[in-house]
Order: sequence, then structure tokens, then C-alpha cells
Amino acid sequence: MQGYAFIFPGQGSQHAGMGRDLAENFKVAAQSFEEADDALGFGLSKLCFEGPEDQLKLTANTQPAILAASIAAWRVLREESPLSPAFLAGHSLGEYSALVASGALSFADALRTVRARGSFMQEAVPVGVGAMAAILGVEAELLLEICQEAAQGEVVSPANYNSPGQIVIAGHTGAVSRVMEIAKARGFRKTMLLPVSAPFHCALMRPAAERLSGTLASVEVGPIATPVVSNVEAKPNGDAGRVKGLLVEQVCSPVLWDTSVRQMVAAGVTRFVEIGPGKVLAGLVKRIEKEALTFNVQDAAGIKTVTGGTP
Repeated sequence: MQGYAFIFPGQGSQHAGMGRDLAENFKVAAQSFEEADDALGFGLSKLCFEGPEDQLKLTANTQPAILAASIAAWRVLREESPLSPAFLAGHSLGEYSALVASGALSFADALRTVRARGSFMQEAVPVGVGAMAAILGVEAELLLEICQEAAQGEVVSPANYNSPGQIVIAGHTGAVSRVMEIAKARGFRKTMLLPVSAPFHCALMRPAAERLSGTLASVEVGPIATPVVSNVEAKPNGDAGRVKGLLVEQVCSPVLWDTSVRQMVAAGVTRFVEIGPGKVLAGLVKRIEKEALTFNVQDAAGIKTVTGGTP
């Protein structure tokens, strides 16, 4: 259905209790969590429904947990609603949820892959060596210049182009701190370190990308039924043969979310349905395109809003 895009959240949207309401109200959601437990060989559903938060925050748990909650929500929506999106997209980890929804990846393969991905990304850089920070209000080109000035032989670069005036950087801890200092000195006062365990989407993640490539080698990619807008290119991809390469490159490349949303809007999308825990992406979409309508599907009430309020 032209006009709709389904978008899937990434790391940071997790919370204890996610998916429980859907699992209690919809059989297909409960079955999805059972499938996730079977695929991974441990109680992921219990972790999603009950926490504890400190275990849920571990990257190797966070990534499959958000994927499971997102796919459970998507399957409920698919059963309850006639909506058929023109595009699918996800923020970082969320791209895997989009690929499952597109038919490119099986749910079980995606779960196992993102659990490994989480471990690889965590292990690529020792704790404390890397950092991420949000820099608000600065133009992309100027921030690139500041990163180059601050690097001093270390790695620091834009990691997430989230929305106008909200860019996240990643790299060595010292270099990230220097970017924050230079930005503040130039009048950009709103900078903040993010509570993350590793510097995602920068060159320091290259070892993780190489390990992920090995994991993906044995994963089968099926035909893509609905184009997936990739983080790396911010363009819709319908070629199954390109999926693995884009996912590997995504680990150490910036997430082009701002451009991805603009591309979908330019192609006629006016309604974005965020499927999975949290409302982070809906907020970003509103900052990028004020006229866009946003919906959230993470519980039974969200399902009712979308199905009851669908034009």
C-alpha cells in the first residue's frame, strides 16, 4: 500500500516487560517468543518480559531481545491489519527486523546472527577504550571537520545521522571527548556522552564486521518481497545478493537514518509505523518530516490504534 513504511527500532529501545502484553493477547506473538527461545536455546522471552534490566542491557542479549519483540509485534499486525508497506527500514539492529519482515532472513537465522553480532561488537573494543556521544544542533559538514581536527591519530567519526541537528559520533574515548570540547567551544553546548558499552558504527568495529561476515556466510537469504532501505546507502534494496554485504558494512559505517526517511518521503510515504519497543524512531521521523503521520505498535493498544485508525 503506497504511503506506508514499517520501521523497526534498534539498540536502546529495550525495556523489561517488552512484548509481554502482545504475548498475553495474541497467540502468534506468544508463538514468536517460543520460537525465539528455541532458536537461541535459552529463555529470551523471560528476559524480555521480566528483565532484569542489567541482563537485558548486555549487547548480546539486547539485540535478539529487541528483534524478537519487534517480529512478534509485526506478526500480530500482519494478522490483524490489511496494511502492506511500500518500504521497510530499521535503525542499525532494526535492519535485521526489516529483513525478516521482507522475507529475506528467517526469524531463527536473524536471532542467532544478531546474538553473535552483539558479542562481536562488544568484543571488538575493550570496555573504556571507546565511546559515543550525541552532538546536537551542528551541521553534518561542520561536525566532520571537528572530528578530523579532534582525531589526533585516533578514530572518531559520525556514527548515526539521526535527524536534523542530532548526530551521534563514535570512536576512541579521548577523541570523542575532544570533539565535545571543540563543539562546545564553537557554541554547540548540547553534547552528551551516551551510556553504551562500545563505539558502534565506526572504524573500530572493523574486527566485528569481519567476524560477522563469517557468521553470515552460512545464512540463507531469500527473495525480498518488500524493499528494505539500508542504513549504509539510505536507498531501497530489493536484491537478495546484496544483503550480506550491506549488513557487514553496516557494522562500521554510519547509520544514514535522516536520509533514509527523506528518501521514503520523496517516494510517497506519508505514514510511518514503528514496530517494536519504544517510540524513538517515531520521534526522529517527526523531526525529519513534520507532516508525516506516525504510529507505534508495541502492545495491544498500539495494534488497536493502527487497525482502528487506518484510513
